[in-house]
Amino acid sequence: MLNTSNPNNYEYTTNHLEISVLGGIKLNHLDSLRVTLGIKKVKSETKLRHNIDLYNDNQVEKLVRKVAERIEIGTSIVRRTLQELTNELETYRLSQLDQEDVNEFTIRELTSKELRAAEAFLKKDNLLQATNDLIGNSGVIGEETNRLLMYIIFTSRKSSNPLPPAAARLHRVAFDLQNVLTI
Repeated sequence: MLNTSNPNNYEYTTNHLEISVLGGIKLNHLDSLRVTLGIKKVKSETKLRHNIDLYNDNQVEKLVRKVAERIEIGTSIVRRTLQELTNELETYRLSQLDQEDVNEFTIRELTSKELRAAEAFLKKDNLLQATNDLIGNSGVIGEETNRLLMYIIFTSRKSSNPLPPAAARLHRVAFDLQNVLTI
């Protein structure tokens, strides 16, 4: 049974072997299963540590022979245990990826107080100036025109007709031209 309670040290124990997966596993590269293993016989202190890709059959076979020789156990037991561990790690990794997908799309509902505050803000007479002021208060200092333009372009992506990035360049050229003409 695979114990994943410690994300940096998974434990896998059978009747014959105790295996630690040191450092956990990476969730992003599904084409390999690189792990650092600590393998020892149950009730023994002799531990073999090895870095391996469990999807690489040649590496697994070399590890099977090395473990069998070093900790004095049969190769069939080691091979079967590593296959079971690989299956458990695959199942765990896929479940974690599924869970990430579910967590990624959670939508936070506004409280009634937050909803009233948002509606009041949206009903302000000078909404763009108020938005620009809030962006400035958040830490974007100066560049009032550019930060407002950035806000409009970024939020336009939610509309049915979003502004292309070229619109920003065109606006910047027009703004620079207007500044030159007023000098």
